[in-house]
Amino acid sequence: MLWVIIWFPQFICYDAKCTISNLSIKYKSYHSGDLIIGGIIYLIYIMSNLITFRTIPSEEFLDDPVYFMATWTYLASMELLSSQGRFVPNYKCNVDRNAVCIIAGPNSFISQVVEDILSIYKIPQLTYGSAPVIDNMFHTAFFHQMFPNEHLQIMGILQLLLHFKWTWVGVICQANEIGERFLRQVLILFSEKGICFDYIEELVLEVFSSELEEKMDNFLKIYETMMTSLSNVVVMYCENQIMVLFRMMSSVSEYLDTRVERKDKVWIFPAQMEYTSVPFQRDWSMDIIHGALSFAVSSKELLGFNRFFQARNSVIEIEESFSKIFWEQAFGCFFSKSTLSPEPEKRCTGKENLDDLPDSVFELSMTGQSYSIYNAVYAVAHALHAMLTPHFKHRAIAARRKQKLLNPQVWQLHHYLRKVSFNNSAGENIFFDQNGKVASGFDIINWVTFPNQSFRKIKVGKVNPSTPLESLLSLSADNIVWPNLFNQSQPPSLCNNPCALGYSKIKIEGKPFCCYKCLRCPEGKIANQTDSDDCFPCPEESYPNKDQIVCIKKRTTFLSYKEPLGIILTTVAFFFSFISTVVLGIFIKHQETPIVKANNRSLTYILLIALLFSFLCILLFIGQPNQVKCLLRQAAFGIIFSVALSCILGKTIIVVLAFMATKPGSKIRKWVGKRLANTIVSSCSLVQITICSVWLAISPPFPNSDKHSMAREIVLECNEGSVIMFYIVLGFMGFLTFISFTVAFLARKLPDSFNEAKFITFSMFVFCSVWMLFVPTYLSTKGKYMVAVEVFSILASAAGLLGCIFFPKCYVIVLKPELNRKEQLIKKQK
Repeated sequence: MLWVIIWFPQFICYDAKCTISNLSIKYKSYHSGDLIIGGIIYLIYIMSNLITFRTIPSEEFLDDPVYFMATWTYLASMELLSSQGRFVPNYKCNVDRNAVCIIAGPNSFISQVVEDILSIYKIPQLTYGSAPVIDNMFHTAFFHQMFPNEHLQIMGILQLLLHFKWTWVGVICQANEIGERFLRQVLILFSEKGICFDYIEELVLEVFSSELEEKMDNFLKIYETMMTSLSNVVVMYCENQIMVLFRMMSSVSEYLDTRVERKDKVWIFPAQMEYTSVPFQRDWSMDIIHGALSFAVSSKELLGFNRFFQARNSVIEIEESFSKIFWEQAFGCFFSKSTLSPEPEKRCTGKENLDDLPDSVFELSMTGQSYSIYNAVYAVAHALHAMLTPHFKHRAIAARRKQKLLNPQVWQLHHYLRKVSFNNSAGENIFFDQNGKVASGFDIINWVTFPNQSFRKIKVGKVNPSTPLESLLSLSADNIVWPNLFNQSQPPSLCNNPCALGYSKIKIEGKPFCCYKCLRCPEGKIANQTDSDDCFPCPEESYPNKDQIVCIKKRTTFLSYKEPLGIILTTVAFFFSFISTVVLGIFIKHQETPIVKANNRSLTYILLIALLFSFLCILLFIGQPNQVKCLLRQAAFGIIFSVALSCILGKTIIVVLAFMATKPGSKIRKWVGKRLANTIVSSCSLVQITICSVWLAISPPFPNSDKHSMAREIVLECNEGSVIMFYIVLGFMGFLTFISFTVAFLARKLPDSFNEAKFITFSMFVFCSVWMLFVPTYLSTKGKYMVAVEVFSILASAAGLLGCIFFPKCYVIVLKPELNRKEQLIKKQK
């Protein structure tokens, strides 16, 4: 890497306008993977285009181990403390060349090495790359970061993954403290947000000649892991020198025994990993970078930047400049005294045009790291201005008084650096936050490469530090160019295919939570999003569709007069009501006939009227339930049928008593008559009325919406209130039915011409059959069909009573009137 040392021997201000004169700069580059190399021609040239000096001789890169050691970096740091041309640390006789500030980077390693030496002398250090891991609070006081807060970048990477729903990613980081710091933050933070890691690999930075083969084998294994993994997204949290190894991926497969096929991946680079290369990669394909997304320090175009480059051609005036090396390797030529080629084939004139170089060799546009260095130089200038201005004023006064003052000390610059705030030539305000880091954000860059070794970096988003962490990412996803394999569609990066709508995720034992199976939602629940963690039920007013994707609003239903079932039941009810009325009219018209008089004529009329009302009471069960219907229908049904059954019981008992009263000397004759029949009817009816009154008093029925019994319907019904009271009503009716059936069955063969016990027996058998079937059927049906079952039972049982008891009598009265005479009946009896 490189670090820049700036001396300010003369700092002259005129009317608050400062210029830097007699500026001297030293450039050193002696450590691991130093792939950025070049010379400083002018201050603005280095500060604006640092990354153009990114090539070193390939033979030195491979053979000279000093590039991979910290020794030369320590040596260069200690040279600052020596006189020029001599190496005597901590002794300087040329006081006009004192260093006041160091600009170091872009890698954290070089900053840490320089800090070990220069922090002793409290020399300020500005870093434009990753911040080194420093545990000593005393040392951190001398650091000023031109690189934004790295946690902000990590949060930006996290939100980028979440935005595209990439939950299965690979991670490549450097095997150093920076990589460890990144993993400590990422493993917990990303997992909390639902992101898993297919693999986590570490690349070793230090590579010595003796270990090159071993390290290359390790690199090939990492490459094979990446190419064979399911994840399509790889986060490479590394620094600049790793870009050289990354570019080797495009041709590394030929060295693998397994011949692993290279697959397109979406690479995510951090801001400290800008594009670099070595000379032998000049003609290599760049398609591996196509579609990559990288973070870069937010920057703006500087006015006159390209024009400045076009004006800079000659580099030969600096005799020992790394710029000459860059120039020779960039244009493939050699200067006359070059050490790279004793017999050069092509001479460098120094007039070659930088515009002719492809982007892979020399990039004319401003990069994030270059922009940071540019701002760092001006930050130091403004801080020096603020620090020295009062001393110049005081020195002018002292000169008149022939006084001498000491020069300002370098440690005093820290205070002014922390408080510096200025607008650069692009109009951006530059200042440090309370942690000594520049208050800036990151741009998100999309890499688009072309076959002619050129590329475009398209700004597609931004990480804004002034917004909350949850919404700091702004992205124009439609403008992103994806790798060719994905046909310009957003690539997925999942452990398995997402669960479709209507399915939920089920964890696989022994696998990360991002790997799961899909299970169909249980009945009654839906999943309206892909990859749902769980299915959820619809609201009570809705039900799932067939695919269990959406909830459909339930339709309201009840036993209506307008639907076929309601129409049929109503028609049947009116029909039997009409028949009951006709039968009653026939009996009234022939009330003096023996058949009508037999078995208590009054009870017959009451029974017919009760049956008439039993047919009509079903109208309370049909139609939309309301408060009146709910209160009346079960009570009316219970009381009417109790009256009917008590009439049948009275008629049956009278038959038995009448037969017993015909025996000579029988004392039962006094019980035969209307009084007993009326007592039976009134007492039984009164009991049922009492039960219904208690029911309506303590827990009356009420209108209700049943949202659960039917999957797709909301049933408007009458809630019976107290189910116990409902079954007590039915139980009392069953009791009357049982007594009536028993008495009628015993009296069916009594020798009486007027005996209707056999008809009552059969009618009660029909009645019992209907209501015995009613209970299980009623309990097994749902919704409006429960009401229909009860209505049908009422109609069937009432019709059974009407038909079985009165049809034979009406047949005789209407069609066989000759049999309806007392003489005929007596004759038949004899």
